Amino acid sequence: MKNFSGNVLFLDRSDINTDEIIPAKYLTENTKGALKPYLLEDLKLDDRNPSGDIQGKGVVITRANFGCGSSREHAPWALEVNGINLVIAESFARIFRQNMYNCGLLAVELPAEKIDQLFSTFAGKNTFVETDFGKNLFIIKGDGQEIKISFTVSDFDRSLVEAGGWVDYADRKYQ
Repeated sequence: MKNFSGNVLFLDRSDINTDEIIPAKYLTENTKGALKPYLLEDLKLDDRNPSGDIQGKGVVITRANFGCGSSREHAPWALEVNGINLVIAESFARIFRQNMYNCGLLAVELPAEKIDQLFSTFAGKNTFVETDFGKNLFIIKGDGQEIKISFTVSDFDRSLVEAGGWVDYADRKYQ
């Protein structure tokens, strides 16, 4: 199972689409690793360049409808090869969310008020999320503050994550 704890990259915008996560011009790359330098290359935010902030981050916290657009697995792959195994958002595009779980990654939805609380408390600060997957608990720490938030994952998605993704899950279950 992957590590779901890490430093946070805050992306304060809704409707971040898969073309902004990984531009379509890189979809012909032959390996996941080849996608690494292009993560968030086309994402535009008013106050900064998120592609320059990726280094050392393991978690993304963002707003609603993350991963909308085309249904490519390349978007979760680009996150994964950059060490980002957890995205926390108000909501996800359905196919993107399932692609995350199919890759053994976590896509966790929290209510808008919890996301607002995380942004108002921690955005712009050095923030770390500790994930206790067994207890369905996030412990978010930064600037001397700490918030604990419970989350839910369906039994099937939990099985995918524990197996490392769909392929490993299917290999174990259907041999």
